[in-house]
Amino acid sequence: MSVKAEFLFDFGSPNAFLAHRVIPHIEKRTGVKFVYKPVLLGGIFKATGNQSPMQAFGHIKNKLAYEQLETQRFIRSHGISDFKFNPFFPVNTLNLMRMAVAAQSEGILPRIMDAVFHHMWIAPKKMDDPQVVKAALVESGIDPALLERAQAPDVKAALIANTEDAVVRGAFGIPTFFVGEEIFFGKDRLRDVEEAIHVAMASA
Repeated sequence: MSVKAEFLFDFGSPNAFLAHRVIPHIEKRTGVKFVYKPVLLGGIFKATGNQSPMQAFGHIKNKLAYEQLETQRFIRSHGISDFKFNPFFPVNTLNLMRMAVAAQSEGILPRIMDAVFHHMWIAPKKMDDPQVVKAALVESGIDPALLERAQAPDVKAALIANTEDAVVRGAFGIPTFFVGEEIFFGKDRLRDVEEAIHVAMASA
């Protein structure tokens, strides 16, 4: 029995980007390839009553400063040197996530992941502006017609289904991971995710 590891992501989450940068190292150490699943973070928030950390903790003295400190620790620990916070945050990612679903159906999701995350969190742009997105795709060597394919009814339905399924399985934010049906939330749980993979492999 093979071990299934899943990564639920939304391009608008900086923590999803940071997790994306660490996952290949876990894959190399374990030999288990993660399944990437596009979901809409805004949809998860709406369904669960959750909020972004800025909204939820903005009124708590020292809380956001500590969260930023933990992010810097994570970045240093994993040798990530090119992360830049997007000045247009929060970015409406509805069309980006539909594009990810379309790309997955066409077998080009890895290219889209690298391109969109680059333009969100390495060379940050206003990625909810269709013209900005189109130019970013062209810059990355990707046919911008993908934006049109992302508006197909089946693509829209698939993103809704992914998001609803994530909530049913226990997700309330991004990044969320599953090893089998065991859920983990947050980039700081990646060590636990890797440990769970090893445990699952040993019992498979």
